Amino acid sequence: MQASQAAVARHGRFIVALSGGGTPQPLYRLLSQPPFSKQIPWDKTHVFWGDERLVPPDHAESSYGMTARLLLDCVPIPPAHVHRALGEGDGVTAVADYTAQLAQLGAPWPLFDLILLGMGHDGHTASLFPGPIPSEELSNPVMAVTAQYDGRPAQRITFTPQLMNDAHQVLFLVTGANKAKALYEVLSGVPNPELWPAQRIAPRDGRVTWLVDSAAAQLLTSRD
Repeated sequence: MQASQAAVARHGRFIVALSGGGTPQPLYRLLSQPPFSKQIPWDKTHVFWGDERLVPPDHAESSYGMTARLLLDCVPIPPAHVHRALGEGDGVTAVADYTAQLAQLGAPWPLFDLILLGMGHDGHTASLFPGPIPSEELSNPVMAVTAQYDGRPAQRITFTPQLMNDAHQVLFLVTGANKAKALYEVLSGVPNPELWPAQRIAPRDGRVTWLVDSAAAQLLTSRD
């Protein structure tokens, strides 16, 4: 709430990227109800997603669909301020459309006030997965991800570090014992951004905050 109010005070709008998956769902439910829902200036808020699966918006795996059900359908945000990726299309079309939506708020992309991210047990974040860093990630704000992930084609689009590292604030939410090794390696291990993609997120002029539960943090010490 404070991030949204501070952003509006700074430049008249709040631009946020949300995350899919199960970890942020309790947060979305909390924000959808008073008193928290009344503390966000929804009429000045623009919502994007850091990544999206190439599925229709009513599909069970759609990050947009999940967030709409739990949060956005419950608050007075203008429909034009909800910037959904065209998951029902192919990757090329979805990337072009999302890139154009970003450019409407600031060319070549707006500076995000807050980007909410999760992290997988393998250290991936958004849809940046372990492995060689593709050239598109180094030059474009959005890219398609079609390589194999978890034994199947990823079929997603994702923000890249080019965009995310321009953000004013990045907030990681990480829960679960299965994330403990990855969290330790990302925060305290030898830098290896190909192996641990979350290490690629390092805002140039912003800050990163990690909110983790005790299970995920079990390998960290007070010095980490």
